[in-house]
Parts: sequence; C-alpha cells; structure tokens
Amino acid sequence: MEAASPKDNSVASSPFSSLNISALLKIKILSWSQETGLPASIRVRLGDRIFCLHKLPLSSKSRYFNRKLNDSTEVELPQDFPGGLEIFEKITLFVYGSSTLVDPFNVAALRCAAEFLEMTEEYCSGNLCERFDLYLNQVVLQNWDDTLIVLQKCQTLLPWAEDLLIVSRCIESLAFMACMEILDPERRRDRPVLTLEPLASSAWNCKSVKEFVSQDLWVKDLIALPFGFFKRIIASLRRQGMKEKYVSPMIVFYANKWVISAKALQFRQNSGEIDCDTNVEDKVSTILHGILDLLPTGEKSSRIIPVGFYFAMLSKSLELDSRSEIKSKLQDQIASLLPLAHAGDFILPKSRAESVCFSIELATMESIISTYVSFDLDMNHTPSTSNSVVAELWDAYLANIALDPKLGPQRFMELIEAIPLSYRQSHDNLYRALNTFLQAHPDASQEEKTRVCKYLSCQKLSQEVCINAVQNELMPLRLIVQALFIQQLNTHQAFKECSDSFRYAHCGEFSGSLSSSKCPYSKSQNLGESPFAEDAEPGRRPLSALLQKDHTIQGSDMPEKEYESTSFRIQTLEQELASLKRSLQWQNISKRTELASNKVQNVKPFGLENRSMSRRKNPLGQKTGCIGSVTFATQRKYASRLMKIFRRITLFGGRKTRKKSGATGPRTRPI
Repeated sequence: MEAASPKDNSVASSPFSSLNISALLKIKILSWSQETGLPASIRVRLGDRIFCLHKLPLSSKSRYFNRKLNDSTEVELPQDFPGGLEIFEKITLFVYGSSTLVDPFNVAALRCAAEFLEMTEEYCSGNLCERFDLYLNQVVLQNWDDTLIVLQKCQTLLPWAEDLLIVSRCIESLAFMACMEILDPERRRDRPVLTLEPLASSAWNCKSVKEFVSQDLWVKDLIALPFGFFKRIIASLRRQGMKEKYVSPMIVFYANKWVISAKALQFRQNSGEIDCDTNVEDKVSTILHGILDLLPTGEKSSRIIPVGFYFAMLSKSLELDSRSEIKSKLQDQIASLLPLAHAGDFILPKSRAESVCFSIELATMESIISTYVSFDLDMNHTPSTSNSVVAELWDAYLANIALDPKLGPQRFMELIEAIPLSYRQSHDNLYRALNTFLQAHPDASQEEKTRVCKYLSCQKLSQEVCINAVQNELMPLRLIVQALFIQQLNTHQAFKECSDSFRYAHCGEFSGSLSSSKCPYSKSQNLGESPFAEDAEPGRRPLSALLQKDHTIQGSDMPEKEYESTSFRIQTLEQELASLKRSLQWQNISKRTELASNKVQNVKPFGLENRSMSRRKNPLGQKTGCIGSVTFATQRKYASRLMKIFRRITLFGGRKTRKKSGATGPRTRPI
C-alpha cells in the first residue's frame, strides 16, 4: 500500500534485515556439534531450503518438533509457514540459545511462527510466545507508528494474526489513540481537527481534498490501511464514543483516495492488493459499496457530508457500472441534499461519439431531478428558496449540455420541463441555456425557436440580461419585443415611484436604470396600462430616450457598439412591424370589401364596423398580454400602437420633439 508518511517507507523491510541471519545460524549449529559431539541428524525442509539441525534443542523448545521427531528424522514445514525462511531462521537461532532480534517489523510474524511451532509457556518456561506477547503489549501497542507497522504486516499473516488477536489489539489501540488525539488532553494540537465544513463551500475536487487531508498525518495514516482493517477501525471509533463529525470525514477521505481519485487504480497496484487474477473494477466497486454502508444516512449526513461527495461517488459508480441498488441509493441521497449542491457537482456526459441525449449521465441527472420534484410534491411544499436554487442549478446544467448539436429541440424542451416553471424565480440561467442552444443550432427555424423560447419570461430576467436579450439576433421576434416592453414598463415604474418634483427637477441626472435587478411587473400587466398609450401622462420618456440620456452621462459604462447594435435591431423591428401593419391593412380592406358586397344594405362607414367589433371583444380596461391577440382587429390595433412606440425611439438623435407650450396645452408628438 502506498506510504502514508515518510516513516512508512520502512514498512517494507526491517532495519535489522541486513544482518546475515543464515551465517549466524551456521555458526551456532557448528558450535553445538563441537560442544556436544552430536551430529546434526535432523533434516527440516522449508520450500527449497533444507536445514540440518539437532533434535535436542528443537524438541526442548517446540512441542510441534517433539511430536514430529518421535518416529522420523525429517520434517517438512508447509509453504505458508508464517514469515517464511527468514522468520524460521530467527526462531532456530533462539532454539540454539542465541538472542532473537525483535522489532515492530517482525514481531507479528515471529509470534505467529512461535504459535505454529507450539512454543508456549506451558511447554517450556520463558518460551517465545510469552516473550512476543509482552513485547506487543508493552512496546508496540503504546506507540502509534509501531502499531501501524504491525497492523500492515498482519496482511500477509492471516488468519494466524486474527486468531492470535494481533489485528484486533492493534485496531483497538489505534482507535483509542485517535480518540485521544481528538480530545487532546495535553493541548498539543496547534490547529483544529479536520472536518468537512470547509469542503462544502465549493464543488468536489479530489486534488483539493488530498491537500486538505495532508494537514493531519494521523488521518492520512488511517486512510492508507486496507479497507478490511479501515472499516473495523471506524466501528471501533464509534464504539469508543468519537463524534460523527470527526468519523465521517475519515470515511470520505478514504473514498476519495481509493475510489474517486483518478489514481485509485495506481494506488491499489502499488499497494500489492491487486494481483493479475483480480478484477480491479469489482474490487473498487466492492469498496464503494462498503463505503456507503459506513456513511451515516438521513439528517446526520446532510449536516456533515457535502453533496458533492455523493455526486463524485455516483459518477464513479456509473463508470464502474455498479449494481443498480448502489446507484439508486446514491441518487436518493443526492435528491434529499440537492439544494446544497453546486453547479460544478452535476455529472456531465463523458466525451463520446454518441449524442448527449442518450448518455447515461444525463438520464441519471434527470432521475435525480424527478426524485427531488416527487419528494417536494409529496410534502406539499409551496415554492421556496430551495426550489429556486435547484431550478437555477438545473438551468446552469442545461447550458452546459446545450452545446451538443445533436440535441434536438423536442428533447431540450423535455429537459426544461423536468423542473416546474413555478420553481424558477429567476430566468437568467434559463436564458443562457436557451442562448447556448440557439448558438449550437444555427439552422433552427423560427417556429422551433419560438417553441423552445416559450418557457422564457422577460419579467423574470435581470436588467442586464433583459438588455442582452433585446440585442440578441438569435432570439425570436416575439421575445425581443416583449423584452422591449418589459424594459419600458420598468423604466416607467421607476419614474412613477419618484416624486413629481424629483422627476422634473432632476430628470437630467436620472439614468433610467432600475435599483432592482428583477422586473417588478406581474403577468397581469397589459398594454392598456403601458406608458406607450396615447393617453399617457406628459413627462414620461420611452426607454430609448432614457438610454440616450444614460449614455450621455455615463459614456464609459456601455460601449458605443452596444448602442449601435441596439439601434440597428430596433430599426429592423420597426421595418418588420411596418410591413406587418401594411399587410394587415390590405387584408382588412379585402375582407371588408368582400363583406360589403355580400351585405350592401348594411354598409357602414369604412373601418367603423371593425372598430366597434374590436371594442366589443376588447372593452376598455380588459387585461390582455403585452403582445399579440387572436382577433384581426386587435392585431391591427396593437400594430398601430407598436408603430407609435418605435417612432418615439431615438437612440442617436436625428429627431427632436417640440417643447411643451404650457401646463394645459396639448401633448406634442414626434415629427
């Protein structure tokens, strides 16, 4: 496993391994033969090595050898002998009376080998089992680094280390020392314990999390352990009373290193946990499932674990094609925490040849949104700030995927409708998504543009975005005219809220911009209440005049190109509306002529009948939309009004109005 800190570089080998144990053993055997005059008649085979030893020292210390040598002079040890050749040589040195070099790197293997050879205190006083247990309890388990070394060495000694409770003792010791690190009774810590609160303020980033973890080496040590040991330490920490706000971060950091990180596979290969016959994806998927079982659920998780972590885990589960129950569990958890997410947390489709609409990532995000909406509807929630946040996040996500030219208008409309329109208190992000979609689909027809943009309400656009919509040639004509109306209505509202003295005395200082960023008018606003009507009170200026004044006072705030673009766009709209009016007039004349020929006896003056009909269908004071209607006469009426409006729009001079002749005089009109 990858080293957790510089000290871990020594985990691979003992600092005493350079001693030539084999040479020392040969000297001891030769000395014993010379002292006793007995030959080395016992042959012990371990792997490819054969040891020629004496029966007496082996039988006096080991019940195993005493039993095997009763009727034979040859003993073959199993291939999985704990610790292998090196450990057997050290055990044999002890048998011949030499002192055994014990350290944290070999004590676990020596203890397991002594247990295998039955070198217990009951068989012989002062035997190896008792000595190694004392070393473990009094030396190793009192020190954090030594305990970690022994626990890591136990990976190759299973199940012996488990049966002798070496693993359990190490885990309990590490958990206890971790709790003491949190409590810090001696006040040795110079910084607070790591929690996940600083990570909740931004989207999930594996590199940032790795740098964050490096602040506490004891956490870094724990997350370097194999998952089997790690989950037992987590259970012990909770059993010993550590608070969840300190336990959960370790689980999250472990998942970030071994599951989420792009280097997770490299870490596992370096750790030696994965051999050539192991399916890496199955191994990571198993750990992912185990991590989910360790994490808290419900309200606890919402206060501790950032939702970006669950998004990262879900993305990895999609990549690994994990079981459906794992993905479903993650999706439900994300849906319950969705208002706390960031736009960067949402899972984007991978770069593939097929279209975005068929990607598993987009289908998963749709499922999460659907789950959230279902939860909200089941709880009978009224529109809230959380719903507005989710809507803005979804619209920002749509702006990212709208770049795909293969994403059709109908599919894009379905994605917009995934969030109810009532959730959207602001349409700024929706406008950006629509603008991106139209840029990626330059060949879209006017009908398709109108259908896609029908969800956009200019009344919910900020002032800056609304002005941008007016200048955007990709938007349909209906939306641009609506944006112009909303701008004028809001300008009129700003003047109306001011006192008459302020309005007339300081007109030159007022730029016409709103203090509020959102349009205050509701959907019930109609043309009859607009300042563009013929009976509008004097002193009110159209939007173009206010923009002209604002540009004069604050010339550096808006570039000249934007005014030129707006002027050109308005001139184009004026020409289109004039053409529309002429067409409507010719159609009206043709219709009246045909009607007059059929009903000669009921002929009325030209235009009078239709004007009467228009009044009956749209009586004074009736609420209508700011654009459009279904009757022919009403269309003609609104076209006339629009012409009067655009005649008054003068961005760069060229047309002037006559000064007012008096307070009671008639209102002047532009020439």
